Amino acid sequence: MAKSALYTGGGDAGKTSLVGGQRIAKDAARLEAYGTLDEFSSQLGVVLSQPDCPEEQRSNMLKVQNMLFNLGGYLATLPEPGKTPAAWGLRVTDIAEVEGWIDELDSQTPKVHAFVLPGGTPLSAFAQVARAVCRRAERRIVTLAQQEYVDPALMKYINRLSDYLFILARYFNHRAGVPDITWQKR
Repeated sequence: MAKSALYTGGGDAGKTSLVGGQRIAKDAARLEAYGTLDEFSSQLGVVLSQPDCPEEQRSNMLKVQNMLFNLGGYLATLPEPGKTPAAWGLRVTDIAEVEGWIDELDSQTPKVHAFVLPGGTPLSAFAQVARAVCRRAERRIVTLAQQEYVDPALMKYINRLSDYLFILARYFNHRAGVPDITWQKR
């Protein structure tokens, strides 16, 4: 039987290759940033896999997953010294599109005047988990941006996605006729 190409052994000592072949530690800020984007995309896959996920939202999240792959590639590539490269494939219109999704869902969801806790329907809970991973990805990207140049549009896009997932989770509960769970201060 031939050896699978899925494993090389090159990362066994705690290093991995970036686009371009440079080797970095697996716990480097750059790897943490794009690795957490990968985890975020995987969490979106969980939301997408639910049979009650509405088609329009499925389409939106697939767009996001494709963009996250672009952004992961961007973060997996060291910028040339003195350069400020733009995030791969990210346009101002992509950020505006996410803002439009937020506005649309917010207009269809009852206003809430309390902190919303994750839960309600399984679909909503999965969206909240994706939101939390998105926030972690944002923190990892900010850490990287404090060390090296990162396109500010990337950070803005990720920040909007966490807002989108928050209202999406609320929308999923509302659509199912399940009330949001709100924080009760003791």
